[in-house]
Amino acid sequence: MTGRTPAEERLRRQRQLAATCRLFARLGFDEGAGGHVTARDPEHPDRFWINPFGMHFGHVRVSDLLLVDPAGAVLEGEGRINPAGYVIHSHVHAARADTVAAAHTHSTYGRAWCTLGRPLSPITQDACAFYEDHAVFDDYTGVVLADDEGKRIAEALGPAKAVILRNHGLLTVGGSVAEAAWWFITMDRSCQVQLLAEAAGSPVPIDHGAAAATRDTIGTPEIARLNFRPLYADIVHEQPDLLN
Repeated sequence: MTGRTPAEERLRRQRQLAATCRLFARLGFDEGAGGHVTARDPEHPDRFWINPFGMHFGHVRVSDLLLVDPAGAVLEGEGRINPAGYVIHSHVHAARADTVAAAHTHSTYGRAWCTLGRPLSPITQDACAFYEDHAVFDDYTGVVLADDEGKRIAEALGPAKAVILRNHGLLTVGGSVAEAAWWFITMDRSCQVQLLAEAAGSPVPIDHGAAAATRDTIGTPEIARLNFRPLYADIVHEQPDLLN
């Protein structure tokens, strides 16, 4: 937030949040009313902004975003919040002070991969971004509506950038909206690639040293923000109403 006022940083996060919803719609990550992306408020860090429950990702604008307090009450904006979204994101934000944003949707390839209940393998350069930096929550018990479930997901995530929710989907976090969004996009694609590769044969994994070195190169916050930048510019150019 260096050099920005809280109001300026808030607008920056809101714009990236609305753009992320539009990008997720374009990529087919929307699934009915499911899916939620959040951004911590820069002035009140115990509160976060979230997309409205029941609004299509492809329609979300800055003015549609809702500000939620720790108790789940909507303080700004009109609409309801996804109950499961509140439970998951409130615990993730509470457990990870370093996390500005979190993203979770029921993307097709993420859902397919999470049924296997195992982490991604370092079989491509891009997948190495998650090497030893993502977890598996291996305990599906139904729709996440209980506080205890949200707390256990946050504990499973730990200090990592992502967690695979078995039989559910993917969850990514970041020190900015751009980071959380990019990690989700590239993680879902890595799931797709591994599913394809394993269907075709036995993928050859990258060895530990090379995988770790690659992670330290392309798995950084700076690279995530760099990769998000052209996506953001493109969606704003194509759909400028999201900024309203």
